[in-house]
Amino acid sequence: MLNAMDVAAFRGERLVFEAVSFSVPAGGALLLSGPNGSGKSTLLRILAGLKAPDAGTVSWNGAGAFDDRIAHARRVTYVGHQDAIKLGLTLAENLRFGVGDQCIGAALEAMNLAPLSDLPARMLSAGQRRRLALARLALSRAPLWLLDEPTVGLDAGSVDRLGSLFSRHTDRGGVIVAATHLPLPLAGPAELRLR
Repeated sequence: MLNAMDVAAFRGERLVFEAVSFSVPAGGALLLSGPNGSGKSTLLRILAGLKAPDAGTVSWNGAGAFDDRIAHARRVTYVGHQDAIKLGLTLAENLRFGVGDQCIGAALEAMNLAPLSDLPARMLSAGQRRRLALARLALSRAPLWLLDEPTVGLDAGSVDRLGSLFSRHTDRGGVIVAATHLPLPLAGPAELRLR
């Protein structure tokens, strides 16, 4: 479903990585590992269409992933390092873009945040903010999830809840690509180590 062939990226004039190739089938997961600065986040940004690869190709179902950028944006849910939440809005308001209230309640419940739904996000701990950002995954219909260090700040119970979201997504044929330094609750993921 997702394929990369000989992808390379520069940061400024420094080559971050080159000749990166992989394939992730429907229902599959790929873990990106490697030391800080090895290009994990850069590769995720390329896959999301936020940065053009300096060489190589990325395809989705056999077609160029970026040939139709609007279609690609619709098939991607990207959770980066920043939690991308509005601190002045409540938890429910942060999730309310284009979905019904019933869906919001289920998403908050998925990450054990439902009792806090009317609380302004500025009142949350760092781990709760991360859980709110990840609650968007429960609302996502996008088949490709790109996650940058998704477990940062999470306690063990929250990691387990995230694992349930992962399982539902891959069971429906979704694809997950995640950059991580720690094991993730995924069944049999492939691994790509960047150096």
